[in-house]
Amino acid sequence: MFAIVRLRGEVNVRPEIKDTLAMLRIHRVNHCVVVKEDPHYRGMIQKVKDYVAWGKIDDETLAMLLEKRGRLSANRRLTEQFLKENTSYRSFKELASAMNSGTASLKDLGIKPIFRLHPPRKGLKTTKKTAQQGGDTGFRQDLAFLIKKMR
Repeated sequence: MFAIVRLRGEVNVRPEIKDTLAMLRIHRVNHCVVVKEDPHYRGMIQKVKDYVAWGKIDDETLAMLLEKRGRLSANRRLTEQFLKENTSYRSFKELASAMNSGTASLKDLGIKPIFRLHPPRKGLKTTKKTAQQGGDTGFRQDLAFLIKKMR
């Protein structure tokens, strides 16, 4: 699965990029979504690569994201008690591994697909350059590090 974090705002953004960000459900800065790996999402990510940071998400980071930032309807927190009572999963780690393997999805469980993150602790380097150039946007091998900074 891919995690996509929006890092730049919408001032002077071309309309087709704004539409693609809306299709990805990333409407604000510091919001994160988790999507499956398929060619359709890869194309959308490629279009908005200068405005987001993205990369593969591992089970541990996804479990931390669900535990700290997971929300249900009416903005209620996602808890292990809810998981035990309403799903077949007993912990966040079980749910994260099921999501990464493709057997579970956030929509089926009633969990909101957007994770609202804090601004990163100690800030970003720059949003004008890609990660390969020394900045923060684009594909990142260490996306878990960025998400942990924004927990």
